[in-house]
Amino acid sequence: MAKVAFLGLGVMGGPMAGHLAKAGHDVVVYNRTGAKAEAWVGTHGGGAAPTPREAAAGREIVFACVGNDDDLRGITLGDDGAFAGMEAGATFVDHTTASAEVARALAHVAGKAGLGFVDAPVSGGQAGAENAALTVMCGGEEAAYASAEPVIRAYAKACRLMGPVGAGQLTKMVNQIAIAGVVQGLSEAIHFARRAELDVEAVLDVISKGAAGSWQMENRGKTMNAQKFDFGFAVDWMRKDLDIVLSEARRNGARLPVAALVDQFYAEVQAMGGNRWDTSSLIARLER
Repeated sequence: MAKVAFLGLGVMGGPMAGHLAKAGHDVVVYNRTGAKAEAWVGTHGGGAAPTPREAAAGREIVFACVGNDDDLRGITLGDDGAFAGMEAGATFVDHTTASAEVARALAHVAGKAGLGFVDAPVSGGQAGAENAALTVMCGGEEAAYASAEPVIRAYAKACRLMGPVGAGQLTKMVNQIAIAGVVQGLSEAIHFARRAELDVEAVLDVISKGAAGSWQMENRGKTMNAQKFDFGFAVDWMRKDLDIVLSEARRNGARLPVAALVDQFYAEVQAMGGNRWDTSSLIARLER
């Protein structure tokens, strides 16, 4: 069992840290809102710290799952940042969906302090975090990954090293590009079936058995048809992710017309008040 810290106890980080505690690891948590950290300790045990630096002190592995690049810099750098509290030989594992650029920059800082760094964004959403069924895409050096992978398994159904630092974030971008196109296609399919006065659930049941089948169809088809979106991965977060994707595409020259279009469709959903709706709410702009 390892001495670990977990920074960020949102809808993803809270359950992930909980699985670490359940697996028997010695867990210290930090959250920007201290009351949430204390509540987590009340449920799972372990300890809470008032700063990332204090949470990271003496820990073998420090995990983080926060909102964006700036949040990540805020918990790692400076006098109260996690890097200042970590000892040489420890490893920092970042589960935030962030840019490959910030991953490389932080890995450079960590390396100068003798720390390992793994960028390890996840896929599977809140349900995946709660059910220990996340897919984890990692970038970093072999040694750093090897130290973290057995511990990550507490909340992952799949975990793989994709290449050097940044490769995890780039793989997550590929994931989001694929999801954006699939959800838009599924939205149009359900919208068409409704207009054609078909039994939508029967249609989804039969076509899910063939080449049109997907995770989105199996897990979101019925709720999309019922116009239920008060769960899952929020539109605001998907737009944040797609902004990262499109910025990286401008750097590497990738052409992403569908991703760019779907990003604008999500902007329309936000204008409808759907900021916190699940990403499957793309269908709402077709049904209004």
